[in-house]
Amino acid sequence: MVDKTVRFGILGCANIARKVARAISLAPNATLSAIASRSVTKAENFAAENNLPESVRIYGSYDQVLEDPGVDVVYVPLPTSLHVRWVVMAAEKKKHVLVEKPVAVDAAELDRILEACESNGVQFMDGSMWLHHPRTSHMDKLFSLSNSQGIGPVHFIHSSSTMPATPQFLDSNIRVKPELDALGALGDLGWYCIGAALWVKGYQLPTTVTALPDVTRNAVGIILSITASMQWDQPRRTIATIHCSFLSHTSMDLAICGSNGSLHLKDFIIPYQETSASYDFTFGSSCA
Repeated sequence: MVDKTVRFGILGCANIARKVARAISLAPNATLSAIASRSVTKAENFAAENNLPESVRIYGSYDQVLEDPGVDVVYVPLPTSLHVRWVVMAAEKKKHVLVEKPVAVDAAELDRILEACESNGVQFMDGSMWLHHPRTSHMDKLFSLSNSQGIGPVHFIHSSSTMPATPQFLDSNIRVKPELDALGALGDLGWYCIGAALWVKGYQLPTTVTALPDVTRNAVGIILSITASMQWDQPRRTIATIHCSFLSHTSMDLAICGSNGSLHLKDFIIPYQETSASYDFTFGSSCA
């Protein structure tokens, strides 16, 4: 697929689909071929509001995108509870899949997704943009440098992702509905925080994970705010703290402290500036 234009189809008209549709239009090797909603009128309105070209095929069912021979990749921004069904169906139709986070409700559903993609020879990718951002690639090099040049062994990580949800959001958004997105703030925002810590540790799973007792839930048990710690004992002791919440002012902080230096970002998930992204790097400083 490297040497050809990648043809995308989108299942659903979620707000994040607007950003992805724009990103597809800006990519030199990609094109948006189809968009679907359970309501063809909604799909037509989405196309008009986002100035999609007339060549984009508009469908009133998700199945039509999966049956479209002019679609190579399916982007799935549906509620998390629907991911396993539609990703498995897409894989069985030999479509590659880009899945919005969190990719599954639990590990068992993720296993079903991965097995379907592997057995059908299609690629699977989750939609956490920041992990594939040029800034992240640049920071990644600081971990591979020798101790005399880079950040050194990491001892502490802190990551937060918070947003001030409106009363309407807390009452009716899909992210607070157990039948749609049962993971709440942990899945929607904590996905970034946990992913950042795992990225720093080379995706080594922690030895222990502990949630602090101040977990806030809504009336139906959905997590609205949570703080937790993650600890690695090997090859050296590392502690990470994460905080995600629908009840706090916006934050997207990531701090990484090594033996020789530290990194700090205030916008690690979505850079505040579209055309530039920065981070603070302190190396070799001492208070002695």
